[in-house]
Amino acid sequence: MKLQAFFASCPRGLESLLASELRDFGASTLETVPGGVAFQGDTRVCYRANLESRLATRVLARLARTPYRNEQDVYDAAHELRWSDWFSERQSIRVDVNAVRSPLKSLEFATLRIKDAICDRFRSDRGRRPDVDTHSPDVRVQGFLDRENLTLYLDTSGEPLHKRGYRRQAGEAPLKENLAAGILRLTGWNECGPLLDPMCGSGTILIEAALMALRIPPGHARRFGFERLAGFDSAAWKEVRDAALERTASPRALPIYGRDRYGDELKRARANLESAGLSGCVELKQADVLETGAPAEHGVFVANPPYGARLGEDQALAAFYPKLGDTLKKYYAGWRCYLFSGDARLPKLIRLTASKRTPLYNGPLECRLYEYLIVAGSHRRKAPAPAG
Repeated sequence: MKLQAFFASCPRGLESLLASELRDFGASTLETVPGGVAFQGDTRVCYRANLESRLATRVLARLARTPYRNEQDVYDAAHELRWSDWFSERQSIRVDVNAVRSPLKSLEFATLRIKDAICDRFRSDRGRRPDVDTHSPDVRVQGFLDRENLTLYLDTSGEPLHKRGYRRQAGEAPLKENLAAGILRLTGWNECGPLLDPMCGSGTILIEAALMALRIPPGHARRFGFERLAGFDSAAWKEVRDAALERTASPRALPIYGRDRYGDELKRARANLESAGLSGCVELKQADVLETGAPAEHGVFVANPPYGARLGEDQALAAFYPKLGDTLKKYYAGWRCYLFSGDARLPKLIRLTASKRTPLYNGPLECRLYEYLIVAGSHRRKAPAPAG
């Protein structure tokens, strides 16, 4: 199989981890940039990246890269491609455009020009143009504009890859699954030892941890965009999928613990675990993190505590963080504790010294993953004993 250029996007801060993951899938010529990794690979690498990547958001196949100066150049570049080589006029399309330092005044107009170029080229080649469907398109086209060049991609993923295909219930603001998987990777959890999420919400971190521990491919329960493109190799896809599923372990009870003070949240977590085929793999318990201890002598504590500045929350959160710090010191000696937060007050109010602060982005929101290595006793130095 011949090599092709691809780009895998991911939450910012996870690029190096994604590059390592893609390398394991057989990708070559990897280049990390903010928000993703460019790489080369054959069809099987593309299929594996979609099926098995825990960190990628989309896998895009590069079609062309060309200089531009204005909207007409954008139209001409898109019109030059023979789109019928990749999909049919009977399929619906959606075009999205992102840009960094582009001189064009309107991304909406650039998007419209690419869509017009695709439709005009189909009308010229096939006598009929594809329909546009912005909600559930058969094919997604991505454009990227930098200061000088336009790059056009076909989306091989379809729905974003963080949509694993199992979720029934989501809480108010669920953490995206690929960001949760990245946080777990950053903690250094070995997929065998105890793991606790004491504010588990709808269970995203727990489910990602269980999928990792059982080596279940995160995309095994969903479909992908490449299945609707011309040239889809069903035999190669079957080989890739069968090989990935053969590496999985049977569901079993794991030393993974989820807690939440709210029963409704635990119901959502339990429903999502069941939908993911992980019933009985994770221990769930209704409990307040400030009032309960550790489930084992040592392990990894990882949580996405509440943060933000919604009206009425500030005072409650300012009181919560110091209590959380006291709880970690009291109950979690010997544990590695990780808190993911976009609240800049957390490191000051929790009254613990972070051994590491890793910048990550939850969508556009800049956050930090704080690492706290909890030891017995106080972190403060004792005063010297009086002479004599």
